[in-house]
Amino acid sequence: MSRIVTIGDTFSKVLRLAPQDIRLFAEHIDDMNPLHHDEEQARRAGFAGLIASGSQPSAYFMAAIATHFSAFAQPLLLEFGVQVKKAAVAGDTLTMTWTVVDAFWKNALNGDLTTLEGVIINQREQVTLSATAKVLVKPKSSDLTTGEGSP
Repeated sequence: MSRIVTIGDTFSKVLRLAPQDIRLFAEHIDDMNPLHHDEEQARRAGFAGLIASGSQPSAYFMAAIATHFSAFAQPLLLEFGVQVKKAAVAGDTLTMTWTVVDAFWKNALNGDLTTLEGVIINQREQVTLSATAKVLVKPKSSDLTTGEGSP
């Protein structure tokens, strides 16, 4: 089987953070930090409004990897590292971009071991989060029988 992933490929996704989405996400993960629920308290803490839990943009960022690669392959996330650089505030529009920085076929795993670097930038062109990920990208099971790879 040949490589599935191409070094240098990039993919992006946009996420708009509405106040109700910040509250709901925080409730679902049981993050009761008042900065995710109480606008007045967030303002007193120096923010323009509610701030997203750090896990919220991180979760969407991880999901962008699965969504991208599952369109043509079977991804399995192996590692994910994140650095929060700036709070994501209600009303922000976040552009999440991943770049494939390394990929090599691993016969024993029947897939590409893929390293990505990513960044999330808000509408003010400020980096809110940077991340790295390692993903095993395998052919879809149907590709194994047909010998076909990525588009």
